[in-house]
Parts: sequence; structure tokens; C-alpha cells
Amino acid sequence: MVTARTWLDVSYQEKDEAKAAGARWDAQARRWYAPAGREAALERWIAGPDVPDLLPGEDRSLGQGLFVDLVPSTCWFTNVRSCVTPKDWERLRRMITGRAGQRCEACGATADRETKRWLEAHERWAYDDVRQIQTLRRLICLCTDCHTVTHFGFAQVRGLEEQALAHLMRVTGMSRRKAQEHVAEAFQIWKVRSQREYSLDLSMLTSVGVTLAQPPTAAERGGVAEETLRQRGVPPQRRRG
Repeated sequence: MVTARTWLDVSYQEKDEAKAAGARWDAQARRWYAPAGREAALERWIAGPDVPDLLPGEDRSLGQGLFVDLVPSTCWFTNVRSCVTPKDWERLRRMITGRAGQRCEACGATADRETKRWLEAHERWAYDDVRQIQTLRRLICLCTDCHTVTHFGFAQVRGLEEQALAHLMRVTGMSRRKAQEHVAEAFQIWKVRSQREYSLDLSMLTSVGVTLAQPPTAAERGGVAEETLRQRGVPPQRRRG
């Protein structure tokens, strides 16, 4: 008789701590679990209910394919990962990669440990420029390479601009000129939106039992972003998108 496993929701940042407490990894299920007798020591990670594949109000048709999707500087540090508990983030990440069939929804790639290509969760936002509200509308599974393209400004900061541009061209079939024009247009939109302060709407998550943390206020985000990039040694002329 096979005993049902006690599954855990362990974020990547907490995996070493959970492992030290006795958690074990099931490679086939791609999940951590508590061995018999270790449940009490691992109680904080005991898995919660599965998140539904379609979140209330989610638009899975929003933002198809691969494109540069810069977050305004006044909205930095409002990504879902920074606004939920690590355990709830793991619940969401597991749902996002699972419903995508463990493949990138932009290019179709799978995770590859050897090349350090992972499957990552990315947000699609809707911006109401009149009411100045940033609303979460979709969560999408992207591979590391596509995620790097999406956050092209951060790719530039890390010295990955050429690599990101090449991946954009390869996936979309754009010529180099078209890809460069696309990037320039994305930065123009970013520049305009970065002059506004948006309030954050994550109501798509609260209705499925996800606990939200308080993000920096709209007025605080720009300063927090600038200070973080300064501490990382990023020169002022490269601190964008």
C-alpha cells in the first residue's frame, strides 16, 4: 500500500532551510514533501489548497507571444512575488508552470538545468492612465531567456542586451532593425508611464486565498528602486526599465 505524501510549498529562497528541516525532493512530481515523522518540523511549508488554473478575472489572451514589457519605474517592486508570502508564491508558481505544461508560453522551451534555463512566472498588467491604476490581469509562464527579453532594461543593466535582442529576433522572426525599433518603442512607453504614480490592484489573487503583503506606496517606489540600483553599482544613466 502506497502512503499518500504530505506535499510542501517551498519557495526557491527557502529550499535550503526546508531541506535542513527534513524536506525531501520528488524529482518526478517536481515538488518537496515531508517524510513520515517530519511533518511537525515542516509544518510552516505544508501545502495549501491548489490555486485554480484560471484565476477570477484573469485574461489568458492578454499579451500573447514575446515582446518587451517594461514596468514603469514608479511601479518597481510591485511584482506579485514581492507582494505575497513565499508559500503563496510557490502555490502560484506551481499552478502557472503546471497549466502551461512545463513549457514557456512564448517560445515553447522547457527547463534545462545544464544551460540554466528555468521556467519563471511573469505578470501581465493593465494600466489605467486616467485613474492611474496598475491592475494584474494575467500570470504567464516564461523561460529565463524570454523573461530576460521581457525585462529588457534589466537585461541592459546586467550586460545581456545583445543576448536578449538575439533571442527576441529568433523567437519572433523580427529583423534586427525591427527588433531595435520594438525595443525603442517599449522604452518610449516606459518613459511616459514612469512619470505617473499608479495604485496597485491585485484583487485577482485575494479571492483565491492568497495573502498579500504591503508593497511600497506609489510615492515610495521610485526612491526605493533608485537606492537599490545604486547599492548594486548600476550607474545613473543605466537605471531604467
